[in-house]
Amino acid sequence: MAAKPSTSLISALKSFATCDIGDALIKLKYPYGGYLDGISMFSPEYMGGPSKIFGEAITIKMVDANDKQSQSLSKHFCDYNEAGKIMFISQPCGMYSACWGGLMTTRAKYLGAEGVVVDGRFRDILEQREMGFPVFARAVSILGSNGFTRASEVNVPVQFKDDLWVNPGDYLMGDADGVVVIPASHVEKVVEFCTERKEIDDQTFAALKNGEPIGEAIKRLRK
Repeated sequence: MAAKPSTSLISALKSFATCDIGDALIKLKYPYGGYLDGISMFSPEYMGGPSKIFGEAITIKMVDANDKQSQSLSKHFCDYNEAGKIMFISQPCGMYSACWGGLMTTRAKYLGAEGVVVDGRFRDILEQREMGFPVFARAVSILGSNGFTRASEVNVPVQFKDDLWVNPGDYLMGDADGVVVIPASHVEKVVEFCTERKEIDDQTFAALKNGEPIGEAIKRLRK
């Protein structure tokens, strides 16, 4: 397990946007640039506004409610939320039911959670927005989890797709553009790349505002 990055590194990482971090992870050859494809912001707004979440991941693995072989949790999975962290819920593929709703948001807010990322569906969208709680998911549903899914494991690696996983202790960032997962082992290199790229981007924007053709500006500055 990688050592936890320093406070200064985490503070620097938090200052960037998901797009910056995704570019850095592509450069570092991390699978899919850490991009959680298909997951969007639904609350406080739909893919808009300045809201951004950042924090360590607490992972929840859901299974089909009819699965009697998988283990069970000793308490409701929502009670595993922690202040400053983000719960990542892995719902079985193809489910048309929700695995997160207004009651869970109420509890998560009380515990100080930064937000929730659902690899699946949620419901009670207006309640989420009224509470101003950040919810990122694939889609919504009118159906709850009862009879469809149940939580089986907490803080275990969960597969997002192919060779892209979300591990407990990874860092999650979500904004209007989407969600990215950053492993602790890559934080230093990501910050280094993003810092260098920001300087280049600032110069590129300045050149474009002064009328330089974009092709020439990119060729000159993004070597």
